[in-house]
Amino acid sequence: MKEVLINSSSLEIRVAIMEDGELVEFMVERAQTRRLVGDVYLGRVNAILPGIQAAFVDIGYEKAGFLHASDLAASVEALAQMEGGIDIDDDEQEPEQPRRRGRGRGRRREPKSKNGNAPIERMLHKGQEILVQVTKEAIGTKGPRLSTQLSLPGRFVVYMPNMDYIGVSRRIESRQERSRLKGVISARKPASCAVIARTACEGVEEKQIVADVNYLHRLWQDVKKRSEKSTAPSLIHEEVGMLVGMVRDILSDDVDRIWIDSEKEHRKLMRYLRAFSPELTGKVQLYRDKTAMFDRYKVESEIEKSLERKVWLKKGGYLIFDQTEALVAIDVNTGRFVGKRDQEETILETNLLAAREVPRQLRLRDIGGIIVIDFIDMEIEANKKKVLAELRQHLRKDRSRSKAFAVSDLGLVEVSRKRVRPSLLHFFSEECPYCRGIGKVLSFETLANKIERWIRRIGANTKEKKIQIRVNSSLAIFLQEQRAEVLDALQRQYKMQIEIQDDPRLHREDFKVLSLSSFKDLIQELS
Repeated sequence: MKEVLINSSSLEIRVAIMEDGELVEFMVERAQTRRLVGDVYLGRVNAILPGIQAAFVDIGYEKAGFLHASDLAASVEALAQMEGGIDIDDDEQEPEQPRRRGRGRGRRREPKSKNGNAPIERMLHKGQEILVQVTKEAIGTKGPRLSTQLSLPGRFVVYMPNMDYIGVSRRIESRQERSRLKGVISARKPASCAVIARTACEGVEEKQIVADVNYLHRLWQDVKKRSEKSTAPSLIHEEVGMLVGMVRDILSDDVDRIWIDSEKEHRKLMRYLRAFSPELTGKVQLYRDKTAMFDRYKVESEIEKSLERKVWLKKGGYLIFDQTEALVAIDVNTGRFVGKRDQEETILETNLLAAREVPRQLRLRDIGGIIVIDFIDMEIEANKKKVLAELRQHLRKDRSRSKAFAVSDLGLVEVSRKRVRPSLLHFFSEECPYCRGIGKVLSFETLANKIERWIRRIGANTKEKKIQIRVNSSLAIFLQEQRAEVLDALQRQYKMQIEIQDDPRLHREDFKVLSLSSFKDLIQELS
């Protein structure tokens, strides 16, 4: 049973995907932080960096977009050499062999960069206006990722202008169906564009596919006209909102029901479905119950848990999630689970539970990039293979492209998962002003020792007779109650009067040492 719950308010739209009563995906979009992925802009090149083969492009956003040489519109020769096809909207596609352009003898060859393309400094220049599309949201200090290889997703196909090939999602396994779809698209495909059949295209009638292709072709013509009349930086084409985009991408035969608690959003979605997928309108229901929908389905509590560092497994084991900028580390522990027979069986059972839960948590927390899983060490090789197979099986349920690599010599499993937007943790939280994002603060003992070293430095290098130490209120109490004898000894040693002044405005780790005669900051004076 697969259900989609859509909770809408004036401030945000929240979408929860449930599988057999369990929350597996959660997405949220706020009015002030509208997602940019899929939007097309006329941008202006601000800077070109040959050293990293990239350019920064002004699209009118607070952070300049990042455009790598590999994301410049690929030539047909480059497409022919690509292994595994082109990825659009988390579907894996396999393109037909593109048409090659003839190469004349004696043709002068442009120097190539390491990735096989011409150097970016030969393809772009500062101040140039280019049409780009956002492929990844701004994450942390990084601006949005851009591409000049534009793609316009529809209900059944993806339209890519200025290319020429046909692709079919690899998730459509039937050779007969793949051949049918290629034939349908080949007969009706406009010139100078690539068309990729999405997973939702499987079993769809020809007229629906052709209608989708024609609609996207007209949309591209409109985008071109608007770009020709605009000046950079400007928004040329805005991707549909999260609600319609999500339904367009996931609503298929395996979705049993969509519940919406907003009449306005319900009408909007029904208009879209009547126009593009009338057969699916029966799956959408307006939620009218007095009990809040997310409370009834226990979604709110699951969202809270998705922000926690520790995740409990069914039999007492648990997972620890540590997110860094470079990667996410997941540690598997047996916890309270002691098993029934031997240690190896207990470890295997815990690891298998973790192999099922980790993919769910990756989807729920929207974690992308590099993930390293530290399963509990197993002695038997067959058990290692069993855990890895279980992990890969559950990763296949993920709409985002992901891949699990073999167990390393250190017993670690590396997973890569396509990252398009910030994880839920980054979306819902901000850096702690106290620990400054590291999750730790200096202990009172450490801070007291630092203050005492400064007193000794001041006593040895100045003639100060009266000093004031300003500290946070909690540290002031610690100094007066736990370090009074040490401070008295320092006063006698340096014949100096030391006054402790609490200042609640100071950070726990910050302190000042002032001269009571000149009111100078003695730490700055001696630094």
